[in-house]
Amino acid sequence: MKRLLSILLVALISLVVFAQKDVTKFLGIPVDGTKEAMKQKLISKGYKYNKLHDRLEGEFNGSKVYIGIVTYNNKVWRIAVQDAIESSETDIKIRFNRLCRQFAKNDKYMPLSLDDNPYEISEGEDISYEMLVNNKRYEAVYLQKGESIDSTYFSSLMKEAISKKFTKQQIDNPTDYDKEAMIKEMVNVTLEYYMKKTVWFLIDSSYGDYKIVLYYDNEYNHSDGEDL
Repeated sequence: MKRLLSILLVALISLVVFAQKDVTKFLGIPVDGTKEAMKQKLISKGYKYNKLHDRLEGEFNGSKVYIGIVTYNNKVWRIAVQDAIESSETDIKIRFNRLCRQFAKNDKYMPLSLDDNPYEISEGEDISYEMLVNNKRYEAVYLQKGESIDSTYFSSLMKEAISKKFTKQQIDNPTDYDKEAMIKEMVNVTLEYYMKKTVWFLIDSSYGDYKIVLYYDNEYNHSDGEDL
């Protein structure tokens, strides 16, 4: 709950409230639309399409990468960016920590965890042991802020959520317990709202070689169990 409250405070302090249609962007391109349209937009950015592997290839953030386009119901919901060249354990820790610092200083993002250096790997950590023996997962999750302000829409989300959980009497004359419960509900709404635009990355390991994989997700287009 401490983390959720922190997320709400950041949302309110930053005054960055994005519009309903504002979705995750990759290189300024909305993660949305058809796969073919996304492919053409990335080609226009200089990436080359590899038909055999159905991926785009080029350079991103100073590294050679492969880019995959993931769809659901013919709409793009994820862009996956994977290192084309493997790294050693030492190098991957340096790259992972550098990426954490790059995201931390980028005003377009805020970390899901607001602890100090929440994702960075300590210098002495044996990640090969931790991943193989303890199944530890090294990942960092960030929320992409919006570019437009729609406080009316955001306020309507809050009011709708509160009205579903509380009576008019509770809203007009809340007890201390009601106030605390309303804050928790507002936190949940805020977190769900921001989680629609998640950008995260992890360390992928294969036979002692390591890669960074980044994901730019548009959760508006992702499956939500409707096919069950």
